[in-house]
Amino acid sequence: MTPPPTVLAVIPARGGSKGVPAKNLAQVGGVPLVARAVRACLASPEVTDVVVTTDDPAIAEAARSAAEALGEAPRLHCVQRPAAISGDTATSEAAVLHALDAYEAMGHGRTADVVLLVQCTSPFVTRADIDGVATAVARDGADTALTVAPFHGFVWRDGSAVEDGTYGVNHDKAVRPRRQDRPQDHLETGAAYAMDAAGFRTHRHRFFGHTVLVPTDPARVLEIDDPHDLARARVLAPLLDPSPLPTRTDVDAVVLDFDGTQTDDRVLVDSDGRETVAVHRGDGLGIAALRRSGLPVLILSTEQNPVVAARARKLQVPVLHGIDRKDLALKQWCEEQSIAPDRVLYVGNDVNDLACFGLAGWPVAVASAHDSVRAAARAVTTNPGGFGAIREIAAWLLGPTLMTESPNAPTT
Repeated sequence: MTPPPTVLAVIPARGGSKGVPAKNLAQVGGVPLVARAVRACLASPEVTDVVVTTDDPAIAEAARSAAEALGEAPRLHCVQRPAAISGDTATSEAAVLHALDAYEAMGHGRTADVVLLVQCTSPFVTRADIDGVATAVARDGADTALTVAPFHGFVWRDGSAVEDGTYGVNHDKAVRPRRQDRPQDHLETGAAYAMDAAGFRTHRHRFFGHTVLVPTDPARVLEIDDPHDLARARVLAPLLDPSPLPTRTDVDAVVLDFDGTQTDDRVLVDSDGRETVAVHRGDGLGIAALRRSGLPVLILSTEQNPVVAARARKLQVPVLHGIDRKDLALKQWCEEQSIAPDRVLYVGNDVNDLACFGLAGWPVAVASAHDSVRAAARAVTTNPGGFGAIREIAAWLLGPTLMTESPNAPTT
């Protein structure tokens, strides 16, 4: 029986970027771009191994963390990218060739039959995209393959080649055929490419021989080259990403901000300066259910008002409040509880939660959160803070009925 071909996915991810500083570590949907590419590649059954070639230790660490979270650490290899092929003028082909050589020199006895080039800068690359290009070369006889999107636009170019200085690239500007009467064009997405490894070594270019076009969803076509592209990707992520709602098996602890997550972020002040807030009974029910399930729950807040501690006592959960550096407090609490931060679900609503978002494996924003917080979140509730958002999160983890073994414990 012929063994399946060895398919190596290479993700070039250098540290330097002029358009977007530290671009490959920028988060979209709460996940660094390099981690998004790693996830897509490891999800493909066609891919044997993944190599991230980088000159930046932080990028390598983010890639390893993504693989470890999926239980796929043995399939992920990080290769130090030489300075000579790490500059602005270095080609992706040079990085892939170096990664291919490094992979085959690792001593595992594998020689790549097919090599993929997968770009971090295409944040919405999918497993289907990876499968498509890999299958075209590994199983269907193509020499090369790439992801494309259907394209129906009229392309124009400025120039002095014609009298009036403008001309149609893919059409005669004097003729305006209907869309259905025009030939089908395809736009190269820049997301994923596949090459026969031996042919790639010979030609040293991603296109040679018989090239197959692998159509993808045009709505997912986006390349991040500047801050505006990154902003668009963050807005689109909640629409294009699969719903990333965690379950009980994904989480070992829940940490909750207070103001704006368990409240509606308003403070009522009486004539004596006393402050009061409004909370949601459904949230109390959800927190009680989480506690009964055995999940450690912590309230972590910068707010000094004693109302935070009073609410925590009512809920029978520990609290740290009046905390300036919430990220340091979260890290210390995790160490004391022997809980891995990447197994923590952290719920927040404003910019002082972003540092904790960077530590927690499941950063969650309430629906009313600041735009920057929603963009950095891995999941967003449908309910705003103070209106049942915590109860909603409890339902993600425990099911909609919040049923546990001891249903008679106090709730709110």
